[in-house]
Amino acid sequence: MLILGIETSCDETAAAIVDGDRRILADVVLSQIDVHRPYGGIVPEVAARAHLENVDAMVAAAMKQAGVGFADLDAVAATGGPGLIGGVMVGVMTAKAIALAANKPFLAVNHLEGHALTARLTDGVDFPYLLLLASGGHCQLLAVLGVGDYRRLGTTIDDAVGEAFDKAAKMIGLGYPGGPQIQEWAAKGNPTRFSLPRPMKGKPGCDFSFSGLKNAVRLLVETLPKPLSDTDIADVAAAFQTAVAESVADRTKRAIDIFTRQWPHGRHLVVAGGVAANAALRAALTVLAARSGLVFLAPPLNLCTDNAAMIAWAGVERFRLGLVDSLDFAPRPRWPLDPTAPKAAGAGIKA
Repeated sequence: MLILGIETSCDETAAAIVDGDRRILADVVLSQIDVHRPYGGIVPEVAARAHLENVDAMVAAAMKQAGVGFADLDAVAATGGPGLIGGVMVGVMTAKAIALAANKPFLAVNHLEGHALTARLTDGVDFPYLLLLASGGHCQLLAVLGVGDYRRLGTTIDDAVGEAFDKAAKMIGLGYPGGPQIQEWAAKGNPTRFSLPRPMKGKPGCDFSFSGLKNAVRLLVETLPKPLSDTDIADVAAAFQTAVAESVADRTKRAIDIFTRQWPHGRHLVVAGGVAANAALRAALTVLAARSGLVFLAPPLNLCTDNAAMIAWAGVERFRLGLVDSLDFAPRPRWPLDPTAPKAAGAGIKA
């Protein structure tokens, strides 16, 4: 089985070829970070235009890297949502055009499912497993029971964790994207110099909250002399990163309690999404998993951030089950993995 995957949901234009034996035959990604850096964040219209200008070249590069032609493909997969709708439309229309011209099936993949199934691509993990999906737009805890079968145990009631990293970085004068900048400076800082809150820690349920932590960083920075010294920047970054890691670990521990009770044959705690690249978070979750009797698993760094290999692999999984989409599929700005989940704000499953 050979699947072409296309990813254009945010600020990476990506294409990949993955086969049914979990081999990544091609994986090309064009980042738009330099395009959006002057704005301090992603501008949807700019992102969509960049996808439109580059997606054909990315597909051609992936096909060349894999040494295959369109006739060799079994299907064409693209992110159908959720994401910035202009970018999603570019990827979907490109995939549909290839599928129609080459007479191949079209697969609309949920971007979040791409992240959720990455551990099966890299490590062949069996269902069920517990997933922490942490990125710039999402922060969720999910029981992954099968392809298209998810139970959300917790979600953020306000901001995503990656968005909190970006905003905190901006407040202390660091560049975009904030996650790598915070991690770099935190490594040089003292995490105990400043006291910051651990949002939701110790509270019932598995939901997250990061708006209060962002506000605490803002108030802290206002008390410090300007311009901030390198020591101040490093110490605030370290305090923020530690607060995030402890808060996320607390919420994840409660999700583990639910998961191991309801699905006792599950053996893995998986983290995915861009924030999964954060070393402090990985370290905290590694310890937590070991204490809980689970195996901790995180994808390679290049498969944590948005990429097309995960979309191609999700396409493999769906194609095997006959889950093919028609060419009238409409791109979706929102597409929950668990549409039956209750609203956030403490309404999730209680531990």
